[in-house]
Amino acid sequence: MQTNSADGTSLAYTRIGRGPAVVLVDGALSHRAQSINTPLAEALAGDFTVYTYDRRGRGESGDTPPYATEREIEDLAAIAEAAGGSIRLYGTSSGAALALAAVDAGLAVERLALYEPPFIVDGARPP
Repeated sequence: MQTNSADGTSLAYTRIGRGPAVVLVDGALSHRAQSINTPLAEALAGDFTVYTYDRRGRGESGDTPPYATEREIEDLAAIAEAAGGSIRLYGTSSGAALALAAVDAGLAVERLALYEPPFIVDGARPP
């Protein structure tokens, strides 16, 4: 399936299952064809409608330079709209950071789960 972001960039996504919408956001180097979230999507599909998508510039999605985090937040908003509006959101790695930024920007999210966001919080290195 396909939708378009606010700047017209095409976004490829897959929808499986039935129930409330859950969007899974991959890390920077992943896309739907080789996502670590595929088994999770399949497991959740019995109770949820699960949306996975190729982030901007990856897989079957388009890209419109220059890169900006705000464009990826708009992409996630377009996927949420395709999912019917308010969503549950799960992000992995840089996808977790993107999911958190999207919530901070006001995306309507009922539940948020993050796995291994790439944040340094213990003072061991510069942020």
